[in-house]
Amino acid sequence: MKTSLHHAHLFASNLDESIKFYRDMFGAKVLFDLKMAGARNVMISIGSSKINFYDQPPKDQGRGAIHHLGIETDDLKALVVHMEKRGFQFINEIKNFGPLNYVMAAAPDNVLLELFEVVKDKISEDQYQLISSLNFL
Repeated sequence: MKTSLHHAHLFASNLDESIKFYRDMFGAKVLFDLKMAGARNVMISIGSSKINFYDQPPKDQGRGAIHHLGIETDDLKALVVHMEKRGFQFINEIKNFGPLNYVMAAAPDNVLLELFEVVKDKISEDQYQLISSLNFL
């Protein structure tokens, strides 16, 4: 039996704003947009991963059990520049932890994002193949 995490499901207080943010910042594609369970339901893809949104405001202002969504890139500096050109303001600089560079960012509805890059030349090829999602694209 095979299993795979398919998607994260988030509430969106302004669904169109959320779709625009993920499309503009990360090149997300809308996979479907339909009414389900009494609300507009939209699934987007970012690379090989998916986020499913309900067109409903979050039930609380916290993140519940969700700490963050991790979005991997092969060029973190370029992604940060791309986002800044679109008006996004980062609070902190990129942090370097040897084989991992990352920066945290707030998406709509207070969703915390970890934008990160695995530094391929600081780990073995075997480790890179295990942890990077980019080798599946």
